[in-house]
Amino acid sequence: MSDATITGSALTALDRARQKAYWRLLPLLFICYVIAYVDRSNVAIAKLTMTKDLPGFDNAVIGFGAGVFFIGYFLLEIPGTLMVERWSARKWICRIMITWGIMAALTALVKTPFQFYVVRFLLGLAEAGFFPGVIVYLTHWFPSRDRARALAYFFVATPMAQIISPKISNALLKIGTNETINGVPVHHPELLGLEGWQWVYIAWGIPAIVLGVIVFFMLTDRPCQAQWLSVEERDALERELEREKDLRRTGQRLTLIEALRHPKVLLLAAAYFCTVTGSYGVEFFLPSILQQWYSLKFDAITWLVTLPPVLGLAGQLFVGWNSDRTKERRLHTVAPIALGAAALACAPMTQGNLPLTIGCFMLAFAGFKSYLPAFWSLPTLFLTEAAAAGSIGLINSVGNLGGFLGPYVLGKVQTVTGSFVGGIYYLCASMAVSAMIIFYLGLGRQEPRK
Repeated sequence: MSDATITGSALTALDRARQKAYWRLLPLLFICYVIAYVDRSNVAIAKLTMTKDLPGFDNAVIGFGAGVFFIGYFLLEIPGTLMVERWSARKWICRIMITWGIMAALTALVKTPFQFYVVRFLLGLAEAGFFPGVIVYLTHWFPSRDRARALAYFFVATPMAQIISPKISNALLKIGTNETINGVPVHHPELLGLEGWQWVYIAWGIPAIVLGVIVFFMLTDRPCQAQWLSVEERDALERELEREKDLRRTGQRLTLIEALRHPKVLLLAAAYFCTVTGSYGVEFFLPSILQQWYSLKFDAITWLVTLPPVLGLAGQLFVGWNSDRTKERRLHTVAPIALGAAALACAPMTQGNLPLTIGCFMLAFAGFKSYLPAFWSLPTLFLTEAAAAGSIGLINSVGNLGGFLGPYVLGKVQTVTGSFVGGIYYLCASMAVSAMIIFYLGLGRQEPRK
């Protein structure tokens, strides 16, 4: 198909297909990612009582266990992404969700640090391929003009998970504990012989298994298989996606191995690693930071930790929309990361002033979340098909090793020094490096007006 404007009737069919794809695919993927994100990060809330019930579980153990998830995640990330490109997103995502739901629930049974490390590692293996697989899957459905916005709608699952889950997890956390209400001691009995932190893992693991079954029946791999699109709509969407592939193929076409060694791919992986180091370090330990700095009760902590993701959600939607509108990706990636690094650097200076502390973490979260839609539009600017899928898997797998380093550094520094401050400065420095890499890489500058 030529690059000329499509006829009026075909354009109408294309617009209908795009709209149906939004409403059919994104809500289900959004819910799946909400549950996935809670299952990998709910240790941040569970640890508030878990460390009291299990001897030997200090911040260093929790930080290492939180991070070892990403080692397992790293090992199967690229193969999992290629399965989505070459086999079936529907079947692969179904498998992922069922196995990760089982492993997430099994975290409730750990008794020793070693068992905790093993189950977190297996959880990472189980979930590997979901996130980059969905990114690749969306390229099968959404033309480039819609891609950052579609990614933004998917990515807002992470701040939404952080807004919704703390209060639910807090209610579960009270099972088997004692608290004082209006001066009266109250005991919350165990449920089926299990403590509250155990129910945090079980209650969030079960929905993943149920959603895995729903994905198998509801997700459609490619437009040509969509019975919920008319023939005219399927053809119009397929033509538009093929037209964009043809345009990219006119440039340098890379094999999978060449793409994995491409300097731009390696630099994007390094940049993502540095940003993820900062974001996961804070996300896993924010409740503990607030507890140490202000001696807050669980109810107050689980309310306060919902505020930073709210700003992150708004920033993510704005960046996704504005990046598609302006066709600019570079500064839409760099500016949020730089903002997050600056806010994180200011946070330790606000100790003693809770509103300022929360304000800094809100700006930090806005940076952590907002850059994602524009960033994940960068690989597909110069890669297609298997090369793009493998590279996205590589970027995400290498980058998510930062999810090991960030929590480990922050937990270890706190255990050794008794303070989170040194670790926080390390995280903001890591994010600053990421911003510089992407800025000087030069990908994603605004397209010239035609």
